[in-house]
Formats: sequence, structure tokens, C-alpha cells
Amino acid sequence: MTLRLSTLAASLLLASHAFLCTAQAQTPEADPVVLKFSTVGDSRQDPVGFDPTMGPLSEQDKIWLQNSKAFSRILRDIEGQKAKILFFNGDMIMGYGSAGATAGTSVEEVVKSDLMAFYRQYGFWRGMVAPTMESGTYIVPVPGNHEVQSKPLGKKAIVENENAWRANMGDLIIDTARFKAIVGKDAQHINTKNNGALDGLTSDQTQLSYSFDVEDNHFAVVNTDPVGKDNIAPAAWLAKDFSEAKARGAKHFFAFGHKPAYTYYYGKGDKPAPGIAGLDKFPENRDGMWNVIEQYSATYFCGHEHVFNMAQPKGRAWQVLVGSGGSPWEATPGEDTLAPDTDRAYAWATVSVRKSGKVDIDAYGFSADYGPTKLLKHVTLAH
Repeated sequence: MTLRLSTLAASLLLASHAFLCTAQAQTPEADPVVLKFSTVGDSRQDPVGFDPTMGPLSEQDKIWLQNSKAFSRILRDIEGQKAKILFFNGDMIMGYGSAGATAGTSVEEVVKSDLMAFYRQYGFWRGMVAPTMESGTYIVPVPGNHEVQSKPLGKKAIVENENAWRANMGDLIIDTARFKAIVGKDAQHINTKNNGALDGLTSDQTQLSYSFDVEDNHFAVVNTDPVGKDNIAPAAWLAKDFSEAKARGAKHFFAFGHKPAYTYYYGKGDKPAPGIAGLDKFPENRDGMWNVIEQYSATYFCGHEHVFNMAQPKGRAWQVLVGSGGSPWEATPGEDTLAPDTDRAYAWATVSVRKSGKVDIDAYGFSADYGPTKLLKHVTLAH
């Protein structure tokens, strides 16, 4: 009898130990986050077409053309989540002019020029994100159409604006010493060269489409409005870039661009679709790019549409639309939409890469009346 009880006790002890080991393996402490980054886009303000809930604009935002209140709160929340990198997916400035040399020579003419407007707006945005850098989050910028295109020329990208991008963002792409100091890991295999030749681009794409690794995570930034090929992503370069990254051991692939590959139609009922907002304007090119995203089980983060949405257009890879950093929302107040709780929310995504290789995407946001920050969606990527 004693032997049987001892055997039973031993069996229970082993079962208990196995349960505890399994439970411990499922705890976050047993699978720690090895890299965390956030992403959002579109913080620029519109002095004429601002959202009614944002008005009247402060005198500050009328001049510097930021949604300062919303964007500063997003930055504080991202800092609080201890993200080590923030990818900003374009449209940080109103821009849309021509940042070339000014024709006039008087002070008044220079101050009123597009050149001055671009640099003034870039300067204010850089001032807003500077404390985030100092708090431990490295800023990685992504070019948007408001940075590279000229509206008077028919919303076409121009060389002068690409040059202004490099002049105002180039020191961030990629400052290896500062990156290591902030992130605690090296940015490796950095490619900021003129990566447009494979896609037939004629203007210098240095620091506009670029990539780098952090350990076994590969990050690629694509310019979705290069000169001469607006609304077209460099799909051929992306395929080569991902292939080379995989060959050297990359396991996780993340791409960032301003325009979505697939437009999100948020409206309901009989309201007509708002038109094509993204790369689906040219389906052949879009498909070429998305095939690369699918092939590598990558995740594509984007903006341009001022709304939050997460979708799997082809059933596998995710498109994470976070053009919800403060610019006027696509949906109007009171409009009946597909996702009423999030279609008019300030939102961003925070990605956690864990030691096991598991990747969690958590989207957060807050309402137009600046209510509490909430978790909007959680996704764990297959690995």
C-alpha cells in the first residue's frame, strides 16, 4: 500500500512539474520581446480642409501645419510602450509645392516661397519628434506624396522635392552610431543607395527607397511616388532586396510605404467608392509588389488614407493601414462606415518580435474626443 501511494505521489509530482513548465513556457517572461517598433503616418494638417472636430485650428497649427495635439499624444503613448523604433509613413508636412530655388530675392519673397514653407514645416515636425528620440525611440522616416509631389504640377513628384527630403531627413537614414545608442542593437546591411535603376527610375532614389537589418529582422522602405512613376512602388528592387536579405538569414520581413497597396473603402450603403487612393491605380505594378510581400510572408505598413485598417488582401500577408496620425479623417463626422469604432480614430501599430520568433501586432488608438487609449486589434503572425 505504501509503495502504491509513493508511486501515485511521484506521478502527481511529475504531472504538476510538467504543468508548471508548460505554464511558464507560455508566460511573456519565458518568451521575451527582443525588438519592439511602432508605426504611424499622416500628421500634417490641412489649413482649409481640416476635420470639423479639429477646428478652429490653433494659430500654431495654422502656421506649422501639424495636428500638434493628436500627434504629440501619439508620440507620448509610443514612448510609454517603449518602442525602440518609430517608422513614420509619410505626409509629415503639408508640402505639395516646389522646394526649388526661389525666384525673388527680397526677404518677403523668400519667406513666402515654397522652399521656405517646406523647410519650415520639416523643421517643426523634426522638433516634435526630437523628444521621442531623446526618450529612446529612433525615428525612421518614409517619404509621402506631400513630401515629394507638386500639386500645381498635377500631383507629380519632382526632383527638387526629393532633394528637399534628403536635406531634411537624410541624417536619420541611417545614423548607425545614434541608432545603436537608442535601439541597443546595430543596424546592419544598410542600403541607402540609388535603388531605382531596376525599376527604370531616372531620378536619384538615394535615401528614398532603402533597407536595413536588425538581427534577423529585415526592414525595407519604399518610395511610392518616385519621379516619373507616381503611384508605383519599386517592386523589382524590393524583390532583389528581400532575396538578398533571406540569403543572409533574415526571418522576418517588414515593408513600409506611404500609399496602400489596396485601397480601403470604409463607406457603407449607397455611397459611391471614394476612388483609388493607392498603388491599385496600376494593378500590374501593385500585384508585382504584393507578390513579393506574399512570397516572404512580409507585413506592409502604410498610410495616405487617413484611417486605420488591417486586412489580408490575398489571405496571407497583412496590410496595416495607419494613416491616422492626425490628418483630417477620410470619413466625415456621423458618417455610416464599416468600422465605426475605428474609422475615425487616431491610431498606430506597435509590433513586438519575441525570442521564439513569434511576432505580435497590436494596434492602439483613441477617439476624436481624446478618450482613453484602447487596444483596437491584436494579431499574431504565423511563424
